[in-house]
Amino acid sequence: MKILVVCGNGLGSSFIMELNVKKALAELGKVAEVTHTDLASAKAEKADIYIGAEDIVHQLGERGHIVSIVNMMSISEIKLKLKSLL
Repeated sequence: MKILVVCGNGLGSSFIMELNVKKALAELGKVAEVTHTDLASAKAEKADIYIGAEDIVHQLGERGHIVSIVNMMSISEIKLKLKSLL
């Protein structure tokens, strides 16, 4: 399974969220490939789950499962939203 973390520029915030997604997966006892990128590149990449801030991920259109996160620092929110998709 591949999870792609998306932000506007593909730098700081998506990297932090990538680390938190990895922590959430570890706490759930799940394994997945997790990478981060910018919005434009994400439109060309294939993933099972796309995760990012609400104002960004809705711009991806029709792709796999799209998960919007309100607080990218909240491991519990990430776990809650990913749990049903894993």
